[in-house]
This record gives sequence, structure tokens and C-alpha cells, in this order.
Amino acid sequence: MTDSAPEAPRPLGPTETGLADGEWHRLHPATPLLRGGIFVLAILGFAIANMRERLVEIFFGGLAPDLPGYDGDGSEWANDPVNGLVESGTLGWAILAVMGILIVLLVGFWLSWRMHTFRITGESVEVRSGIVFRSHRSARLDRIQGINISRTLLPRILGTARLEVAVAGQSGNVQLAYLSGKLADGLRADILRLASGERGGPRAAVADDARPAFADYPPPAGAPVLDQPAPAAPAANGSRAAEFARDRVGEFLAPELDPSLATPESVVHIPPGRVIGSTLLSGATIALLIVIGGFIWGISTGRGWVFFAFIPALIGFGSFYWSRVTKSLRFTIAGTPDGVRIGHGLLSTSNDTIPPGRIHAIQVQQSIIWRPFGWWMIRITTAGQSIAEASGSQSRSIVLPVGTRADVTKVLSLILPSADLERLSEIVASGMFSRGSDDVYSTPPSRAAWLAPFSWRRTGYTIADGVVFLRRGVVQRDLILVSLARVQSAAIHQGPIRRALGLAHARVHTVAGPVIATLPVIEIGDARRFFDDVATGAVEWALRDTSSSWGAEPELESDASAEQVAAVGDAEPARDAEPARDAQAVTDAEPVTDAEPGGVPEPAGDTEPIGPTAPAPEEVPDGR
Repeated sequence: MTDSAPEAPRPLGPTETGLADGEWHRLHPATPLLRGGIFVLAILGFAIANMRERLVEIFFGGLAPDLPGYDGDGSEWANDPVNGLVESGTLGWAILAVMGILIVLLVGFWLSWRMHTFRITGESVEVRSGIVFRSHRSARLDRIQGINISRTLLPRILGTARLEVAVAGQSGNVQLAYLSGKLADGLRADILRLASGERGGPRAAVADDARPAFADYPPPAGAPVLDQPAPAAPAANGSRAAEFARDRVGEFLAPELDPSLATPESVVHIPPGRVIGSTLLSGATIALLIVIGGFIWGISTGRGWVFFAFIPALIGFGSFYWSRVTKSLRFTIAGTPDGVRIGHGLLSTSNDTIPPGRIHAIQVQQSIIWRPFGWWMIRITTAGQSIAEASGSQSRSIVLPVGTRADVTKVLSLILPSADLERLSEIVASGMFSRGSDDVYSTPPSRAAWLAPFSWRRTGYTIADGVVFLRRGVVQRDLILVSLARVQSAAIHQGPIRRALGLAHARVHTVAGPVIATLPVIEIGDARRFFDDVATGAVEWALRDTSSSWGAEPELESDASAEQVAAVGDAEPARDAEPARDAQAVTDAEPVTDAEPGGVPEPAGDTEPIGPTAPAPEEVPDGR
């Protein structure tokens, strides 16, 4: 057997930044300061704090009797650590030690920056780092689940940003910290263009206006350097500082979303009043009222110790409210050619771009406190997202912190572009508002009231246009949408009580995440139909799915035959075209609620099969 010829490198085409050229580049020169300069500032602050009295004496020519440490006779300072060093004759050595530590730290940070390089190829994003222990991380473009650009306060003041490439799998993300703010936005566009499958011509020259930004990131020694224009005459320091200040002020005052990135009608905004109101009308406020009631009771009964417990709790609640409000302000979600862009933040900002087809499950949720105001929250599950990460008050799993019914409709149209939501508007409305009257959802019989006395009427499912709709809950209304193309497996369970009532518990498995698609009660006949419909629909829609290469030219005609569609499905990676089709046997035990999504738990006890059983897949798809 002869070896096949190596595959030709994929043409990158023109880029916005000049960094997606397959060569190694360095991060922003201010990276050492942002990543480790805080330690230098801490050492300097400690030294200055302990020498403040001496500094006052040196610079102001006298002792100040009202300063701490002054012993009253003007001859020396009491409890001054510098005095001990002077008297022991080790002051010079101490100064040299501090300077040595600072030099070692600065050299270490500089070497770390020199050894930290990255490159963007037609197949992956790679990062090399480390001085003593070297590491090489790589994120394949076809595994990218989203790209986040975050700007905390200090990097934002310096005009830098952190770019994080999220890929399928736990702890597999790749970070580029830090880049120039404008350069990070352009580099994200380059990465998403390559990940979309869009193929350009031969490598094009970089535009002149992009070269100055590229010049800030010289490649490592020995790496080829692109031609760069002759540097312009240096500007005066005053003019450069004024220009830098204007840029920073303009960035802080600019809208969160650049108007050129999306059409105005696709953008969803949240008014500040709604953000503040929804934060106050939350479970945290109920907990705060309980704490205040306990404090009043303790003080009135002479238990003064509750005061020392109340103050830390009050500080914690204040921090929660401040963090929740500031992170939800200036919230925007919009549709772009490369996916859904979600941005938020006031002082520290963050924005994600989620490519098409990367969202596996969607949860539209409304608490009973929000019901009078008609407010809803939308949460999503993407591959590589842990449940612990998504449990925060404002995490990357929340795509709509609080919105009206119109906002929900617009957001669903953005994150489910393949579904015709105008045709499915009745299904969505029934899932959000119906109390279980005669509608398109399959609801359990009245005997389900033994297990779900308040919510059995609202519990039900339906499947339409490649989407599984699950409706449940009364105190907290939930509508869960799962794309059939992203289903990992389906399972139905039946314990002794459900078996006696002719009911079952159903679940649609997706990748691990905050949204768990389950139905607590379902009639046994509906459960069998549910399993069969999900199992067959998952295969059909996975073969038809082309969202993994959303920018590539279509290769099939619109009237392609079933054989052609199957051929395309076989050509796609197995992770997309091979959803699990395991039938879960009905067990005597109740279902384990924390079972790992993407797999089927082993049955416990005697089993009674429901429906056909297919062989287990060799591996669980990564859910790209």
C-alpha cells in the first residue's frame, strides 16, 4: 500500500488583522503588566506603607507629631520597622533584596511574554507557553463552540482585551490574554471565517490600515516577518497621550454593540429599569428579608451577637446585587453572519459569539414572582460548558437575563435560525402560557396528579420542524427546546409507582450543561412514541444538518435525493452524524437525575423493555 500524498494547506484567504496567516505571533506588550504586574505593585505598596513616615521626613523636612509611630520627642519613630534595619545595619541589604525580587519578577514576566506565542491556521488555533515547563494547546476550528472577548476594568483602561476560544470538551478552552481591543475583534472575525468553511483565494496582502496593529506583535526570533510599511514620524509624547486618553474615553462611552455588526431589528436591548427590578424581584431578596427579620428578632430579644453575623451577610447581598446589575446593564443580543453575539457589562464588559448549530438545548423560564410583569429568562447549553460554571448569577449560559414575550420570540429566532418560528408560534405560545387545555402538546392522563398534583396539566411534549418541545412546571414555568440534530440519546424510565399508574419518566440527553430536558410524568403509550420519534428524528436531522460549515458553498441541490443526503451525512464527522440511539429499559428504581448526559445509565433491578433497542454507539458524540 502506498502512502497518499500530504494534503495541501488550506488557503486562508484575506484576513482583517494579518494574524491568521499560519505564523507564530506574540501577545500585546502590556501582557506582563496585566498578568503579573499586580505582584510588583503589591511589593511596592507594602514597602511604601512601611516607609511612609521616613518619606514624610525626607521630602517635607521634618517630623509630623500627628502621624502614627511618632514617639513624641522628635528624635525617632517608635515601632518603625525601618529603624530596626538601620540600627542593625541591614537597611542596604534589605533594599537590595527588594530590588532583586522586583527585577526577578519583571524578568520572569518578560520571559513569559516572550515564550507565549500563538498562531491561527486553516485547521486550528494554537498557543505555546511556559519557560521551564512548556505547554502546547490546540483548538480545532471545527470544534469551536464560541469565542468570548472580555475586558475587565484595568485591561479596558489600557485598551486591551482577552480572547477565549471555547471548544467541545471540559477544560479545553484556549485563551489569548491579552490583545489590543480592536485587534481582538478582528481576530475573532478571522477565526470564525475559517471555522465556517469559507475558502478564500491565495493568501492576500494585508490592508494598510491593519498593518500598524500587526506591528505591535512581532513574531519570535527566526519566524518570517511580513513586509511592513516604513514607520511614520513619531508623534510628540503629549499628542500621543492625548490620543490614547481620547480613545479610552470613546471606548467607555461607545455602545456595547457596534451598529455595523448587526441590523437594528435583530438587536435585543434590556432597559436598565427592568434589570434593576428583576434583580430585586429574585430569590436573593426573599433571603435578604429573612436575614433582616432574624436580625430584628435577635436585637429585640437581647441577642446582640446577631449584629456580627448580619453585617457580613449585608455586605454579601450588596455585592451580589451590584454584580448582577452591572453585568446585566448594556445587554445586547443580535444575529451576525457568524452566529449569535451576546454582550453585556458596564465597567467590565464581555461578549460572546456562538456559531450556528452550537446550541444544544434552550430553556425559556419564568418564576412566579416575574409572572405579573410578563418577564422571562432564556438559558442555553453548549458543548464544553460545565454545570458548575453555568450556576452563577450571570454566566455565559444566560442569553436573555430578563425579557418580555416579544424579546423571547426574537431571541428564539436568533438561536434557532433553522426553525420556522412563525409557523411554530402556536407551539411556543402554548409552551409558555397554556395551563394544559386542549392544545398540540401530548399531556398525561389525570392519574398523573398523584405524582404531580399541581403541574400535571402543564406537562407535555411535541415534536415539530426538527425541534423537541418539552413543557412543565407551574410555580416555575419551563419550556425546553432541543434540536433533534443535537440529540445524544433518549431514555424512558419507570419505577414501581409509575408502573402501577401506567406512567413513565422521559429524558432527552444532550451534552452536559445547565438545561436538562426531562418530563417527570408521561403516559406509557406516549412514552414509547416519544422514544421512537426522537430516536428516528435525531438520525434524520443529523444527516441533514450542515451548520458545522455555515460559510461553505452548498454542494447539494435543493431537490437532492435521499441517497445524496445520506452521502453527505457519511462525509460529515461521526460526532455530528452519529447520535446515540440507545433505548433505556424501564427500571424498578426511580431515574437518577444527575446522570451524565450523552450516555444512558445502566438499568437497576429487573427490567421491562419498552420499544426497540438499538446497539450502543462506540462513543458519545462530542456534540459539535
